[in-house]
Amino acid sequence: MSTLKIKKLNEKATIPARATSGSAGMDLYAVLDEPLTLKSGETALIPTGIAIALETPSEAAFIFPRSGLAIKHGIGLLNSVGVIDSDYRGEIKVGVINQINEDYTIEPNERIAQMVIMPVSLPEIIEVNELDETERGDGGFGSTKRF
Repeated sequence: MSTLKIKKLNEKATIPARATSGSAGMDLYAVLDEPLTLKSGETALIPTGIAIALETPSEAAFIFPRSGLAIKHGIGLLNSVGVIDSDYRGEIKVGVINQINEDYTIEPNERIAQMVIMPVSLPEIIEVNELDETERGDGGFGSTKRF
């Protein structure tokens, strides 16, 4: 079992935790001094007040939206999924966007996103002149005739 080192950078920070024993993600909490209202289409960078250290370069932390916030309130992540590299030691911040036509207020210490630690492949990169052939080839969008 690997370990995840977490450092509080702000005394108001909450250490990430899984909501249930079966949860893949650990909740990340907003470190705000006061509520922050996002109008439709507005974005914000929400501090979490924590930094992490992963054990190995073959792991990364991935930041995903919380499904309840996304489905019920339209609050998503600006970059869909955030990637925290194994050598990053700065504060984890979450870029959010209000995607619907109603204001949403983020409260201090609200669960704002979730972090999942996953393995990453670190292949050797080899430049080649040709790639092997496949049935699909270079067929792109719609090439499998589903549409």
